Amino acid sequence: MKEIHKLILSVSLLFALIVSSGAGAQDGLIYHTEGIAGSDIPVTYHLISTDDGLLTPIGLRKPEGDGPFPIVLFSSGNGGEGYQYVKDYSHNRGWTLEQFLAAGYAVAWLRYRSEVEIPVYGGESLLAQPWSGRPVFNRAPLEYEDAIRIIDYVGALPYIDPNRVGWMGVSHAGEMLMKITSIYDGLAAGIASEPASAGFMARGQVSSLSEISSEEYGEDGMSSLETSDSYNADSLQLAVQATHEAIDREVAMARIGHIDTPIFVQGRSRDHNQPVFRVNYELLSEAGKNVEWKSYDHDVHGFVYVWRDSDGDYAPDEVQREAISDSIEFFDRYMK
Repeated sequence: MKEIHKLILSVSLLFALIVSSGAGAQDGLIYHTEGIAGSDIPVTYHLISTDDGLLTPIGLRKPEGDGPFPIVLFSSGNGGEGYQYVKDYSHNRGWTLEQFLAAGYAVAWLRYRSEVEIPVYGGESLLAQPWSGRPVFNRAPLEYEDAIRIIDYVGALPYIDPNRVGWMGVSHAGEMLMKITSIYDGLAAGIASEPASAGFMARGQVSSLSEISSEEYGEDGMSSLETSDSYNADSLQLAVQATHEAIDREVAMARIGHIDTPIFVQGRSRDHNQPVFRVNYELLSEAGKNVEWKSYDHDVHGFVYVWRDSDGDYAPDEVQREAISDSIEFFDRYMK
């Protein structure tokens, strides 16, 4: 059975190399297309070459026609899990993407390598030198560099407008937007929804996840991102002030100084990281960047990506509808 599976995979990859277009086969290939329950628009999985040649998957959908279309890339969290993650989210967290498709956008769920603890993010360029006919890097490629390769890839597809590529990232993927736009200008606009951007803003340094697991991530090491109480004006102001004092302002502003991409920072009033979200916005604003802010009252981290309920249906609430309407309106201003 394993040999049959390997044969099928080999044939699929060979076929993909033959039929893929727009970007060269060395950059990526089409792996598989399948339908989505409740939608007339299928998902096509692409495998995209990263800086070191390893492949990372995306699940891309587009409106009917030849385009070229604007596209929004959707991402969440700190990476890993690969193809199965993209497949699951394409099938079961598709309501938000459906709204963008109806508005005339192509869309894609994407994945990238896992975030790493060491080395601590410093913004250093990835450099390569030849060694025995192959490149040797000064450090390992990182997740936001995978994202840049994905942006380049989709922009080279014949039905995508390379000047109208947008990014919508939740949590760590919101921080990734800051990292990407501080070194790269290939995005027309981006949304950082609940961006966990303490690292980008150089808020202190921790040497191990174990140092913060009990305080910030819970005893089991999992993120405790859902809270029942909203910050009031006074408590938020105090927490924001404390966050400003905890960051390395010189480093943070130097990184922000390179950003030219319009950014919409979305907060969530019940999230214990709301002060980080707000300070992210305030630093961008202080630096004179094209940035907007809005906070939403919802009890689930990542609420902008609506999920199927136990019956397999989507039932977005009023806050989710508002947030996605705001998001499409934001992208429309810069990509249409």
